[in-house]
Amino acid sequence: MRSVRGLSASKPDPAAPGLRVRAEISASARSSVETGIPVLDHLVGLTARYASLDLALEVEPGAAAAEATAAGGALGQALLPHLTRDGALGYGSVALPAGEALAHVALEVSGEPLVVSNVDLSQARVGGLAADVIGDFLESFAAGAGLTLHVRLLEGDDPAHVLDAIFKALGAALASACGQPSGGS
Repeated sequence: MRSVRGLSASKPDPAAPGLRVRAEISASARSSVETGIPVLDHLVGLTARYASLDLALEVEPGAAAAEATAAGGALGQALLPHLTRDGALGYGSVALPAGEALAHVALEVSGEPLVVSNVDLSQARVGGLAADVIGDFLESFAAGAGLTLHVRLLEGDDPAHVLDAIFKALGAALASACGQPSGGS
């Protein structure tokens, strides 16, 4: 299934009550992620590791879709200065595996948020969570950072491996876009 979603450029307020985010480029790539969704916490932690980010992200508990949307938008906004600073490429493209899954992520800071994906996890459940909540995260992330984001699943069936591959590739593509080496080792 192919999906293309143009997104509104409105950005969440990172100073909103119950929402805290800090993202800094660092070789240590330490993360503390508390979205209220353990699977998303793991995936965002992978992204931080592969993007070489020190990341602190905390979202007040609520409905899963609202938590994912808030987390994605806040993270996107927090990364925008790193993606647009002098010396940043502003684009990146990486393919990475996780188990049998292989995902490719290409992104560009375009100011025209868009997510294009051939990944359909709408019927999948990962860690007790409907995996389409991850789509909400990616859409709000792209809107927060003003990204055109292409996600391609090249191989893979296991939803957990598919998501790990996507978020690892997202992190490495962000590292490239920020002009940093990936910290995925």
